[in-house]
Amino acid sequence: MTTDLKNRYDFMLFFDVKDGNPNGDPDAGNLPRIDTETGEGLVTDVCLKRKIRNYVQILPLEKLPSREGYDIYIKEKAVLGRAHVEAFKSLGIDVGQESSKTIPFEMTADFEDIDLCDGLSLRINEDEAKQLVVASDADKKAIKEWEKEVPLTKPVKKFIDDLLKEAKPRKPTAAETEKGRDWMCQHYFDIRTFGAVMSLKSAPNCGQVRGPVQLTFARSVDPIVTAEHSITRMSVATEAEAEKQSGDNRTMGRKNTVPYGLYVAYGFVSPALAAQTGFSEDDLKLLWDSLINMFDGGSNIDHSAARGMMATQKLIIFKHDTALGNAPSHKLFDLVKIEKKKDVAVPRKFADYIVTIPNDSELPSGVHIETEWL
Repeated sequence: MTTDLKNRYDFMLFFDVKDGNPNGDPDAGNLPRIDTETGEGLVTDVCLKRKIRNYVQILPLEKLPSREGYDIYIKEKAVLGRAHVEAFKSLGIDVGQESSKTIPFEMTADFEDIDLCDGLSLRINEDEAKQLVVASDADKKAIKEWEKEVPLTKPVKKFIDDLLKEAKPRKPTAAETEKGRDWMCQHYFDIRTFGAVMSLKSAPNCGQVRGPVQLTFARSVDPIVTAEHSITRMSVATEAEAEKQSGDNRTMGRKNTVPYGLYVAYGFVSPALAAQTGFSEDDLKLLWDSLINMFDGGSNIDHSAARGMMATQKLIIFKHDTALGNAPSHKLFDLVKIEKKKDVAVPRKFADYIVTIPNDSELPSGVHIETEWL
């Protein structure tokens, strides 16, 4: 893997949506996000990072720069603490002291009928008696939540709670935390790219990482209009609903879409932070590939009826000759002009816009457009 990143990069990402919701707002009934003062549509940086993560996660091994180091830390249904424990165990660092206790005979049958959660296990001791074991890295908060969902007798619950108190996770030293941080950067693409806060209370502390790649919210070029649609499902969920409708069995719903919107997001790549996380030239190439293909790329991972038709339309990358940069980012972005064609009143496709990109003579000294995709 090539590890030295010597140039600063700034980039502009153009993508559009047609008849879909690019990023719903859970605080507004999942309506498309919008700037209430200007009417311009918004897509959060978190949403875009999610798509990049999803794309990298499903890539086959032969398309990755190497066979290791491209796992994803923030992924669907992930338990983050497990990755921390794996890091410390791989490094041979003690994560703490487990606790165990022989289960009283009168409780044996109770434990046989319980599906234990992560962190709790049964084992047979030297006397062939069953013991309950609480792992040293057990998430005590998760176990407490599990206790609320499982029908436990009071003696069994007290037995588990007493054992929880005896399990003692070990606080790592500063040097061990640093080793854990470096291990996580080496193994997880999204950590060394975007950074992460890995100082969890329920798992070994792996510190914090400030990522070299940062993205802004994407904002639509023009104000968007949210279209609301009534939709019908030809079925109901319960017998009571069926009786109420006398067998008609329909369920009405609502769906909100953006008829069309062209969005622009801005991004930045810092060589100084890349040196701290190990973000490499190979990682950078994978980032560019992800930005181009994250809505499709042959994987169809982000296609859904709710999303409508979304696609990356253009990626403009400004490369600086130095690590610190040769011009302010906003000055470079201002050189790119986006205008509607004169005969277009209401844009409905990317071709309704003209994107003017500066030539070399218009760029500041020490900056050039490395690549313009799509």
